[in-house]
Amino acid sequence: MNRETPFVSFSTQKGGMGKTSVTVLVSGYLHYVKRLRVAVIDCDYPQHSIVRERRRDSKLVMENDYFKRMAYGQFRNLGIKAYPVKESTAAEALHDADVLMEHAEKPFDLIFFDLPGTLNSEGVIKTLAAMDYIFTPISADRLVLESTLQYATMLSDHIISAGRGKLKGLYLFWNMVDGREKTPLYQVYEGAIAELGLQILKTSLPDSKRFRREMSIERRSVFRSTLFPPDRALLRDSNIEELSEEVCRIIKPEGHGKQESGY
Repeated sequence: MNRETPFVSFSTQKGGMGKTSVTVLVSGYLHYVKRLRVAVIDCDYPQHSIVRERRRDSKLVMENDYFKRMAYGQFRNLGIKAYPVKESTAAEALHDADVLMEHAEKPFDLIFFDLPGTLNSEGVIKTLAAMDYIFTPISADRLVLESTLQYATMLSDHIISAGRGKLKGLYLFWNMVDGREKTPLYQVYEGAIAELGLQILKTSLPDSKRFRREMSIERRSVFRSTLFPPDRALLRDSNIEELSEEVCRIIKPEGHGKQESGY
């Protein structure tokens, strides 16, 4: 069992901020493109959105010849298996991660945890305290921002500053950015964030319907999937590649920097 593996979560207590979508997209990019050994613990009970998405993706591959050939080619040509998705709860997430690492053929480079969006769920605080890094999406909405900053400040004060867990870093990042909004608005918000002693990533994600675009039999181009990398054309201007690279520069996972898949 290799607990040197970083535990990472895109976490917020504000619903609708895209934490699950970002988890799937970054996991897929790092695993299928950058060739990092990734696992996902889906402890967002009772939704288990990533577990359900894996089931839908797998069913579509089995029933659709195009995606079946795509999956076969990915494994035959690149030797890439699907990353594991483990269904769990916040209370059992750390135990399930230990079991997953213990039975893995090779050590994981990082493990993502998709946690419930409320601190009231059993085991959430304990699991958050066991994370090495937390990345929290924010948007330029006053109510959303106030709620998220309270959440981030609580984690910073009660976990990082108090030395009660393994948390090495807490970073905010702008999500669902409307390109029509004026830059000064974000500068004002970032000034307030800096006054709270919180850090914010350089990369922001645009407001785009493609982030909710799962695999579908109606189209062959794939963006959000637990089995395939995002289509190169769809990846452009999504900033998922840039976000994934910035996250890796912070975490420094063991396998980062090795040859990618020729994507």
